[in-house]
Amino acid sequence: MHGKSINTENESCQKKRDVILDSINEGVFTIGTDWHITSFNRAAESITGIPRDEAIGRLCSDVFHANICEKDCALKRTFENGRPVINTTAYIVNNQGYRVPIRISTAILRDDLGNVIGGVETFQDLSQVERLQKELQSRHTFEDIVGRSPAMMHLFDILPRIAESNSTVLIEGPSGTGKELVARAIHNLSPRRKKRFIAVNCAALPDTLLESEFFGHKAGAFTDAKRDKTGRFAIADGGTIFLDEIGDISPALQVRLLRVLQERTIEPLGATEPVKVDVRVICATNKVLAKLIEEGKFREDLYYRIRVIHLSLPSLKERREDIPLLIDHIIGKYSRLFGKDVAGISTEAIARLMEYDYPGNIRELENIIEQAFVLCQGGIIELHHLPPELRPAPSPSNDGMGTMSLAKMEKYLIAETLQRYAGNRKLTARDLGIDTSTLYRKILEHKIQVPASDGRGRRR
Repeated sequence: MHGKSINTENESCQKKRDVILDSINEGVFTIGTDWHITSFNRAAESITGIPRDEAIGRLCSDVFHANICEKDCALKRTFENGRPVINTTAYIVNNQGYRVPIRISTAILRDDLGNVIGGVETFQDLSQVERLQKELQSRHTFEDIVGRSPAMMHLFDILPRIAESNSTVLIEGPSGTGKELVARAIHNLSPRRKKRFIAVNCAALPDTLLESEFFGHKAGAFTDAKRDKTGRFAIADGGTIFLDEIGDISPALQVRLLRVLQERTIEPLGATEPVKVDVRVICATNKVLAKLIEEGKFREDLYYRIRVIHLSLPSLKERREDIPLLIDHIIGKYSRLFGKDVAGISTEAIARLMEYDYPGNIRELENIIEQAFVLCQGGIIELHHLPPELRPAPSPSNDGMGTMSLAKMEKYLIAETLQRYAGNRKLTARDLGIDTSTLYRKILEHKIQVPASDGRGRRR
């Protein structure tokens, strides 16, 4: 009779535990020290597609088919070192054979005396997050250029029209802002995309070598010219040539380049006849050419010849709302490159990165994320993975989060998005991935000044 009472009590406890576990949105299962599953909640059933009755009593590796089970089991690591695993990323194959991205956390289970009696693993289905990220990326990505700021959305709008023409383009902007990416996008969208895109860094070579690189030479044209060499303009025939750092070429070479643009012919060193070329020219510089003209360092006639279409790329600090998108894009890039699952970046780390001014622009941001990616051993890039100069000194006032608080970052992003959509709350909420009611609450909470137009053509 006493044994029956104990069994009834155990069944009651089990039912209560199941009710509690079933109320959790994340998948949860527990195992004993023999690695057999002792509980399996409703969310775990939904994510894996395996009924609870089939899972309980089986080895977890027979039920939970994750890519990390064999070589890097999260629960095994927890048992070995006694430390919980927090938010590591992986994927499972459900009972229908579909790959499901998940985020895993683990911990050890102990009895009242502190003895290890098993382990618990929680896992979250990231499929919807992954779909939303892809949708967001498709809305804010053009070729390999990423952005949601007004300047970048305007660029996305006009690039196809620029690509359709054969006009010469001048791209100005600070170093590291993606000028070559824009040039490649123009080429890839143009009728010339089946021909070659040739990039030349005008600052990397002395003038004598640069002239030969541009136009080529004949054997015997100078002492070391033992054979004919085809110049970059001839190689790019039918395609596009990208002249980076055009502001660094000498006045003598500027004259030759002007003639090429005017007559669409080149003359290799040592040649007696000019050669016709059909090539589109895109130039870029991190200098202000108008200022170089005033200083007598750049020819005004060449300037107007290359500045038929003018694009100006903003520095990263002028488009801070693009930073989270760029970080996601770079993390995705290195995940594919290194075959390493990093789900994202912590709010503290992204708050610090939103505050930084990036003198090296996107190139510097990419270097920062690459270092953090290499140092990150879990699924999330944390503040301590950033370079030392980006880690704020610990103090009671900032809790290690830098001078831009999460609230300030949130207010900044909402205000920028409202501005972009001329105050339209519905479009703003959709872009930010939140409910309209949440947006209204945030506007009031942060006391955000909404633009006068509501985005539907009428005034408020």
